[in-house]
Amino acid sequence: MRDFYSDSRVQLSHPGCLYIDGQWVPASSDLKLISPSDEQQHSVVAGASIEDVNRAVAAARHAFDFGSWPRMTFTERAVYLEKMATLLRQRAPHLAACWSLQTGVPITMASHMLADPGMLYDYYAGLGREEGFTNTARRDNGGVAITRREPVGVVAAIAPWNHPAHLMSLKVAPALAMGCTVVAKAAPESPLDVFIFAECAEAAGIPPGVFNIVPADREASDHLVRHPGIDKVSFTGSSVTGAHIASLCAARMVRSSMELGGKSAAIVLDDISIEDVIKTLVPASGVHMAGQGCAFLTRVLVSRKRRDELAEAYAAALRSVKIGDAFDPQTQMGPIAMKRQLERITGYIEKGRSEGARIVTGGGRPQGLDRGYFIEPTLFVDVTNDMAIAQEEIFGPVISMIAFDDEEEAIAIANDSAFGLNGAVYTSDIEKAYAIGCRIRAGNFAHNGLEHDSKFAFGGYKLSGTGREGGRFGMDLYAELKTVYMREAPVGVSR
Repeated sequence: MRDFYSDSRVQLSHPGCLYIDGQWVPASSDLKLISPSDEQQHSVVAGASIEDVNRAVAAARHAFDFGSWPRMTFTERAVYLEKMATLLRQRAPHLAACWSLQTGVPITMASHMLADPGMLYDYYAGLGREEGFTNTARRDNGGVAITRREPVGVVAAIAPWNHPAHLMSLKVAPALAMGCTVVAKAAPESPLDVFIFAECAEAAGIPPGVFNIVPADREASDHLVRHPGIDKVSFTGSSVTGAHIASLCAARMVRSSMELGGKSAAIVLDDISIEDVIKTLVPASGVHMAGQGCAFLTRVLVSRKRRDELAEAYAAALRSVKIGDAFDPQTQMGPIAMKRQLERITGYIEKGRSEGARIVTGGGRPQGLDRGYFIEPTLFVDVTNDMAIAQEEIFGPVISMIAFDDEEEAIAIANDSAFGLNGAVYTSDIEKAYAIGCRIRAGNFAHNGLEHDSKFAFGGYKLSGTGREGGRFGMDLYAELKTVYMREAPVGVSR
């Protein structure tokens, strides 16, 4: 029998099969997974070919067009989502191990952030019970107009490699709650989580064809997006790939939502102590995820008179970060997820040097770590906002510190970006914090740190995407609106 899987920390029941139409079916290809901590292969799991994608879309299409799922009441679907939530909580240690194995996120952080992987399924189950799906209004001519929210159809849910379980759940939970059927496409670098999702969906009794998995490489993924059986594409990933997918969707008017890249700025004003800034600014820059996230605050804007003071404190904090194997409980920052990403980051570090920026700390491989995709957290000063390291998403632990003369210049620098995902201001003045937040062209903004709550809208302006995931807005992404004109509302329809 083929040895598809070898790591005991995750426990997959069917690593050599894809979950399609309620069954575990043999795949026609496989994916070899490399540990970023030691560069050794740790697993081989099923990978989807174009033929597998066709089977998965056909199953989801049949389940939506003829099956029970979209025709259930919301309360009936909510029961399945709540079962899935319970099952995912039972698998929380396995999902945390998946995250660390695949991307190098420290296991202590992974275990903390995935302590409740079923939260979104419970949340959307409850949200649907609270919200009405029809609204009836009296028309001027005496009749009524009934506005209905209906499921959009078959959803291609495409999640990236950096935070696979959570980002996939942000798509799958509201889509299922709304009555859609789903083809879940995991990144080839981090496919393990969707196998656990499929095991939980099967155990929860979700009907065949409603949830299907196709972890796949670029060719099969592109085929999924182009497939005529797909009604909606929900994508999280790079802005370049997002623009490509959006163009394909636009060509045939397929609904799409895009949660894309960022180059977010933190504005540090003069009225707050450096000590208070450092407490949250270092984690807000994403160092503990090796900078591998779209919303991290990687541009730090500070007044010229305080730049050296902040740079010294920031560099000291970065030097104190313990770098090591993802499964070492003492590790605070693990490796970069893959070799090509490490090469991308080192390329940007060299570009920063060549553009005239100065490294205060970091920039090389940590001492004593000869294997694995490791890089030191790196702080640049003497950065101007027109440099590549200030304008382009690096997706690594590289921070650009930019000096400003006054608050107006700081706001202008923060907004001088092709991206608009996140931002923050550090100040002791609450009124000023809100006023500045309202002027920053970004979909998310925080006072004295980085905040994210999946029960509220998350998304960006400009190249950072379209649509908002999270909260009730996340369910709207998977709904179509229909207006039905009647003389009177039928019995049972809200009046």
